[in-house]
Amino acid sequence: MAIHSTAVISPEAKIDPSTEIGPYVIIEGNVEIGPNNKIYPHVFVGQYTTIGSGNEIHTGAIIGDIPQDIAFDKSAKTYLKIGNNNTIREYATMHRGTAEGSETVIGNNCFIMGFSHVGHNCKVSDNVKMANLAVLSGYVEVGEGTFISGSTLTHQFVRIGRLCMIAGGARVSMDVPHFMMLHGEADVVGINKVGLQRADFTSGQISNIRAAYRTLYRSGMLFGKAVAKVKEGNNSSLVSEIIEFIEAPSKRGIAGPPNRKK
Repeated sequence: MAIHSTAVISPEAKIDPSTEIGPYVIIEGNVEIGPNNKIYPHVFVGQYTTIGSGNEIHTGAIIGDIPQDIAFDKSAKTYLKIGNNNTIREYATMHRGTAEGSETVIGNNCFIMGFSHVGHNCKVSDNVKMANLAVLSGYVEVGEGTFISGSTLTHQFVRIGRLCMIAGGARVSMDVPHFMMLHGEADVVGINKVGLQRADFTSGQISNIRAAYRTLYRSGMLFGKAVAKVKEGNNSSLVSEIIEFIEAPSKRGIAGPPNRKK
C-alpha cells in the first residue's frame, strides 16, 4: 500500500492495499476504502464513510464530516457511501446523514468539481456532474446523468430528475422534471437537447419529450390541466417518466415556466 509517511490513519480504518494515500491525509476509524483509489494530499475522510473502487479524491476535499445541522447528535451513527470511479476535485465537501442510521449516497462515475458541496442525506445518482461551487442542501435528490453548472444553489428537499441541465447561477428551489433545462429562479426554459443527444436518445424520443414540454410549459394551460393533457394518448415511456416524476410526492412543488406567478 502506498501511504505517505505524514498521513494520519486510524488503525480501525479498513483500506485496500492497492489504494494510494498522499501526504497529510487524515482518515478516521470506521472507514472502509476499496481498491485502486487515489487520495491526494490534505484530504479528510471522516468516520462511517465507505468509498468504493477507482475513485480520485483531490487535494483538500472533506469527505464524511458531520452534517451542518444544529440538531445533529454527535453521538449518532450516520453514513456517507461513495460508489466507484468518481472524481472529487479540490476542496469539495460531502457530509454524512443527520438522523441516526441515515446516509448520504454518491453513485458511480460522478464528476464533482472544486468547492462543490453535497449536504447531508443527499442522493446523487450515477454519471452526475457538478461544476465548481455547485451547492446541494440537505435531502436533495439528483437523477442520473444530470449536469449542475457552477455557482448554483439547490434548496433542501428538492428533487432534480435525470438528464437535466441546471444553468450556472440558478437557484433551484423547486423540483425539476426529467430531461428539462432550468435557469434563474427555478424557471424551466426548455429540454436538455444536447444532453439527450449525448445519451443516444433518438430524434423520435427527443420529439416526444419536446412535445410534452411544450404542453406543460408553453401552452398557457393551468399546470394540472396540462399534465392531464400530456397523459391523454401518451404512448412514450419517456414521457411517462416525466408524468410519474411530476405526480410523485413533493415537498417543494414543480418548477414552472419563466414569469409564472409562484
